[in-house]
Amino acid sequence: MTRNYFLNICLLLACTLGFSQTKSPSQFLGYELGSRFTQHFQVVDYFQYIAGEHKNVKLLSYGETYENRPLYLAFVSSQENMSNLEEIRKNHLNNLEDPGNGKKESEIAIVWLSYNVHGNESVSSEVALQALYELVNPDHEESKEWLKNTLVIIDPCLNPDGRERYVNWYKQNKGVRFNSNSYVAEHKEAWPGGRGNHYLFDLNRDWAWVSQTESRSRLKVFNQWMPHVHVDFHEQGIESPYYFAPASKPFHEIVTPFQNEFQTLVGKNHAKYFDAKGWLYFTRETFDLLYPSYGDTYPLFNGAIGMTYEQGGSGAAGLSVKTKDGNLLTLKDRIEHHLTTSMSTVEVSSQNSDLLISEFKKYFENARERPFGKYKAYVVKGKERDKIKALTEFLDIHKISYGSPTKRASASGYSYLSNEMSKFQIEEEDLVISMYQAKSNLVKTLFEPRTKLMDSLTYDITAWSVPFAHGLDAYALESNIQTKSFHNENKEKDSVSNENPYAFIVKWKSKTDAAFLGYLLQNKVKVSFATRNFSISNTMHAAGSLIITKAANRDLMDFNKVISEGATKYNREIYSTSSGWSANGPDLGSNKMKYLKAPKVAVLKGKEVYSSSFGFVWHFLDQELGYELNIVNTSDFSMSDLNKFNVLILPEGSYNKVFDKEKMKKLSTWIQNGGKIIAIGAANSIFAKSKDFELSDFESEAMKKKEELRKDSIQKTKRLQPYYMKERSHLSHAVNGGVYKVFLDGTNPLGYGYENNYFSLKKSGRSYSYLKSGQNVGVIREGSNPVSGFVGENSLKKLNRSLVFGVEKKGKGSLVYLVDDPLYRSFWENGKLLFSNAIFMVGNE
Repeated sequence: MTRNYFLNICLLLACTLGFSQTKSPSQFLGYELGSRFTQHFQVVDYFQYIAGEHKNVKLLSYGETYENRPLYLAFVSSQENMSNLEEIRKNHLNNLEDPGNGKKESEIAIVWLSYNVHGNESVSSEVALQALYELVNPDHEESKEWLKNTLVIIDPCLNPDGRERYVNWYKQNKGVRFNSNSYVAEHKEAWPGGRGNHYLFDLNRDWAWVSQTESRSRLKVFNQWMPHVHVDFHEQGIESPYYFAPASKPFHEIVTPFQNEFQTLVGKNHAKYFDAKGWLYFTRETFDLLYPSYGDTYPLFNGAIGMTYEQGGSGAAGLSVKTKDGNLLTLKDRIEHHLTTSMSTVEVSSQNSDLLISEFKKYFENARERPFGKYKAYVVKGKERDKIKALTEFLDIHKISYGSPTKRASASGYSYLSNEMSKFQIEEEDLVISMYQAKSNLVKTLFEPRTKLMDSLTYDITAWSVPFAHGLDAYALESNIQTKSFHNENKEKDSVSNENPYAFIVKWKSKTDAAFLGYLLQNKVKVSFATRNFSISNTMHAAGSLIITKAANRDLMDFNKVISEGATKYNREIYSTSSGWSANGPDLGSNKMKYLKAPKVAVLKGKEVYSSSFGFVWHFLDQELGYELNIVNTSDFSMSDLNKFNVLILPEGSYNKVFDKEKMKKLSTWIQNGGKIIAIGAANSIFAKSKDFELSDFESEAMKKKEELRKDSIQKTKRLQPYYMKERSHLSHAVNGGVYKVFLDGTNPLGYGYENNYFSLKKSGRSYSYLKSGQNVGVIREGSNPVSGFVGENSLKKLNRSLVFGVEKKGKGSLVYLVDDPLYRSFWENGKLLFSNAIFMVGNE
């Protein structure tokens, strides 16, 4: 007994001495935390160091960024829990499904802390270092108690590429000593800033759409763990005090009373610590819970308590900045604030672990057995294989179940295409998403035709429905449908079976067809496209179909091999024909089959360009089409550069300083000589202001005067508004992501691959009149209203009879006006073919 006693004392002493040798972040880094910014590799080094020192910490590499920086998660709990980590995970996930049949349930609360999703909100990774240290510090008696029934998952940096961009920029602009004056260079972050990732995407708006590699990697692990609590750490303007939950209205109707109540419970615990320190804070303002693609809402719609915390600072703060009240806001202050809410969150979760676990179980029980809302199933017609493939990949990453109907049947439901109740036939190749599943709340949020708004004063867009965004022929049904394992019989044909073809024909229906075309052109294959519908071998082919004749490519070595390898790579269905004779429509040798000149594409970037819009274009061509893109700085741009390209893309931005009157004239000459401009969103305004182009804000002077009178009347009314109404005075002009049904000309090259309509996401009240002699390819007709989302009364009037997509011909060239951005956040999938048409088809006809 005495021997065991002394043995235990020795072991205890060894453990204590072991930790006493464990370095704090400041000791490990060699500088006081908060005195400088820590590079990402140093953050990783410290996490690896702690994981190597402590058995109650496990480090998981879950992916890497576009710039090849590693993404890590740290799992922290008691040693006992860590030795059963996989069992804890499996038992926890049993609560999503029916935990009956003897399945064991977890008794451990899971808290996930996500830091630095916006790269220039740079305090978060510093906090992650200290939070990890505090959780493994045996002198922190409270944390030892918390970890007995709590597993903490720490992501130290969701956006390493953006953070490194900011940190390196700041170091380059700071002197030996920091300068706290807010007007100096070190507080004026240069374009494009560190907010976005490599492609300048806002990763905090990509949780649901998973367009970026960081989001896809994170969601895979997130759905393997499904935390009870998830916190997203942010920064806001330097003059703002700290924000924490509870959130502001509007809440999405799917948010449960318990989720709302627990946010309040957490907030009151934070307030206790902030009150003791005399720190300022606010709650229930600004940050709502509606848009489903945030770091707070996405976890909420997956059963968690999702919360955003906002510390004043961001890219303008640096190491220290003087605020308007004359006080200094330092990086050390910001670390202390975020560290306090980090620890407070773990504390509340641990103290209420039984409640979190029981309510989590109840959430998914209700989801499976009593799904919320009137729609109980969604049916997507299976006729377009590329759209179905994109949809199933999207559903798979969110762990949403789907299947095929067990039999053909007649049904009635809300039709997304017609925006009304319709009868239709359910076919066995259709895809069915039943609401009777664990993820039904997420399904409702992503698929609902129209979001219910308890308040129109929101932080982001109010419409995002997947069937509209993907251009799906889909129906929402008020009754459930029985399903079996999903299968789609639309299999690929043997791509290149004809050894001596006259031509190959490829349908033009999706962005993957555009990627295949890009592959062909970059491999020197000569391609034409049909400007009319035609029929060969009893198969109809629509306008826009690609024609690859052997005659045009007679000098190309390994013609069949190049086509076959491309078809395999892009999984394309290729029709081979031994004859150019068409039973209906033009023959393959007709002048109605137009040679497709390979575009040499340039895009402008710089301080005049909206960085996110530039990122949408860059990501689409680079990652999704794989087509060569020439990026030109606005500061380096000269009109002589245009002769190197035949397509110039202008992302959203303000180009008045880039194109003065003289340059606009030269631009017009370049277009007349065969150049093509693709203008997106606000970029169109420079053409509307120029007399050399047809685009106009108003159809006539009379309409212009009428609008000016209307604006004057509105201004007079606003002058009499009470002060407290000022915040809402803009709502009559707001367009918070309203979805409009646009009438689209599918016979126009810009509309190839579409029927006679397109659902467009509007983010502003910007409107232009129909082109007088140009091609009005996509328009909003008189009397139209949004099918989903909020549009203010005054903007409704402006958007009536307005242009959405148009083409103006000038000499040998053309301008493509894209008033709405078809690449917005990369989640509006149905717009990607239209943008491809603008690049490849328009101007070649």
